[in-house]
Amino acid sequence: MYEKYYNLSGIPFQLTPDSRFFFGSSGHSRAIAHLVYGLAQEEGFIVVTGEVGAGKTTLVEQLWSQLDRHSYVMARIVTTRVSGDDLLRLAVANFGVPDDGGADKATLLRRFERMARDQRAAGRRCLLVVDEVQNLPTAALEELRMLSNITVDGRASVQTILLGQPQFRATLANPDLEQLRQRVLASYHLGPLTEAETRAYIEHRLKRVGWSGDPCWEDAAFTYMYRYTDGIPRRVNTLCSRVLLYGAIEQSHTISGTMVETTANELNQDLGAGLAPPQPAAVSMSPLAMSNNDALVRRVEALEQTSARQDRVFRRLMDLLSAVAER
Repeated sequence: MYEKYYNLSGIPFQLTPDSRFFFGSSGHSRAIAHLVYGLAQEEGFIVVTGEVGAGKTTLVEQLWSQLDRHSYVMARIVTTRVSGDDLLRLAVANFGVPDDGGADKATLLRRFERMARDQRAAGRRCLLVVDEVQNLPTAALEELRMLSNITVDGRASVQTILLGQPQFRATLANPDLEQLRQRVLASYHLGPLTEAETRAYIEHRLKRVGWSGDPCWEDAAFTYMYRYTDGIPRRVNTLCSRVLLYGAIEQSHTISGTMVETTANELNQDLGAGLAPPQPAAVSMSPLAMSNNDALVRRVEALEQTSARQDRVFRRLMDLLSAVAER
């Protein structure tokens, strides 16, 4: 909706990873370099960790967009908590290996080896990407290592990229995973954007959809955006989307620091925070109680103002929806 108000060609801050919006921050550029180096080894594991929303999946999307599709076949798994056998079945199935549901492990591995041999004969390498690896038990990680043991004509049949949250590094340090750890050829931890990079990231994504200064962003808006998101890209996307919707509803062509701060606080309230406590029955009050009561009154007034603004937002939202429907 806001993209129509600001004459943008698309949604700039969607949460779904999209290589078209890849922003090469210093951290993301180094992470890509580690991925490229690891792929050049043609074996083993590449590990990338980072906080939730840091952009790990987007990295793989960017890498895949740069790879020659005639030279690679890629399978991707987003794990929850699956057993070792289930992970093996997911991996081979995502490479297109038939699994009739009753095949034993030896049969699955023979089918996988046959598939890898066929891909190698066609000049393609098998690349397996496993996301959310911090959820995998040790047995499942061992299955991945055993899969990497399969060779075709003396070369590794599959290379694996492991993506996970920071706690996976502690998991990888487990003595039981020594053999897997020895096969990690490249490893990188993806940190957040700096304040300057956060601003550049926002402007980059806006420009990808035709932004040319409308809306205008005040310097304070970028400062607050970094302060409330800590430079985590997914948080930036979420807050930016809500701020732009706020701007469109209020028919504002300037994004101010106050708008960002207000929107961030409303997002927190949406998650259940910030509710005013009930006012106790008042008899005689001590100075401290009177001070607490004043604070409560101010909080109630603030909530009333928020409620009034939300009513305006709702009315404006309905107007915009009507206008879109008439087009």
